Amino acid sequence: MTESSSSEAGPSGRPISRKNLLRAAVAASTVPLIAGGGIALARDTGAGGTSLALTPACDDGDDPTPEQMEGPYFKPDSPLRTSLVASGTPGTPLTVSGYVFGRACEPLPGVLLDFWQADDGGAYDMSGFAFRGHQFTDAKGAFTLTTVVAGLYPGRTRHIHVKAQAPGHPVLTTQLYFPGEPRNATDALYDPALLMNVRTAGPGRQGTFDFVLDVDQQPDPTDPPTGPPGGTWTAGTSYRAGDRVIHDGVSYRCLQAHSAFAGWEPPLVPALWERG
Repeated sequence: MTESSSSEAGPSGRPISRKNLLRAAVAASTVPLIAGGGIALARDTGAGGTSLALTPACDDGDDPTPEQMEGPYFKPDSPLRTSLVASGTPGTPLTVSGYVFGRACEPLPGVLLDFWQADDGGAYDMSGFAFRGHQFTDAKGAFTLTTVVAGLYPGRTRHIHVKAQAPGHPVLTTQLYFPGEPRNATDALYDPALLMNVRTAGPGRQGTFDFVLDVDQQPDPTDPPTGPPGGTWTAGTSYRAGDRVIHDGVSYRCLQAHSAFAGWEPPLVPALWERG
C-alpha cells in the first residue's frame, strides 16, 4: 500500500502514517493537535513546539526496519537490564526510547531487545558485559534504554547495536545512528533510515527510534462489529481500537481510540479506520 493511500500529510509536508498516530496515542491519553490540524507527537516535539523528523515510517505494509551486520563485538547472554550505566560512568548521558511495531503498525509487546555499544572512549568490553544488556518491550510495545553516547573508533561513525526478536519470529540485527555526525558521510555501513531523533536534554541527550519488525498482524475477520446499535458508524460516538462498524455497507475496523465527528467518516481517514 502506498503512503498516499494510508496516510495524511502534516504541516511539514511529510505523511502522517498509522504508526505515527498510534505512537502519539500510546504516548499520551489524547493526541494533541498543532496549528494546521496536524498531529503533534508529544515525545518528538521540540521546546518551541516544532515537530522533529519521524523515523522510521511504517505505512501499512512498507518495509520493516533495515538489517545491518552484527559486527565482531557481539556477546550472547547479556544481563537483563534497561540501564547500561552506573553512577559516575564517563560520557554524555543518553536515553533512547521508542516502540516496536509489526507490519500492520500495531505495537508488539514482549519483544526482546539486546543492545551493545562502545564506551565513551570507543572501546567494547569483551571480558565482561559493560555497555551490554537486554530487555523486553512492555504491554504497549515500548522500551527505554539508559546509556551514554557511544564513542568513536577507527573506521566507524557513532552507533548502537541492537538485536530485536518478537516471540516466535526471526531476529532482526541492526544498528542505530546519531544525526549530525561528520563520519556518517564516510561510514560504509551508515544508513539514514536508521537515524535516531536526538535532542539535547540538560547535560545529556534524548533519542527516540521506533522499530518495525517483519511480523504479520491480521485482524480476526470473525470479530463482530461493535459500537452503536446495528454497528453503523455514527458521529459523536467514542470508538476504541479494534471496534468494528459498518459505513455505506462496508465494514471497517478502528485503528485507534477517538471520538468521531462529521468529516471523519471511515473512508476519509485511513489513519483511524481500516477497511475489512
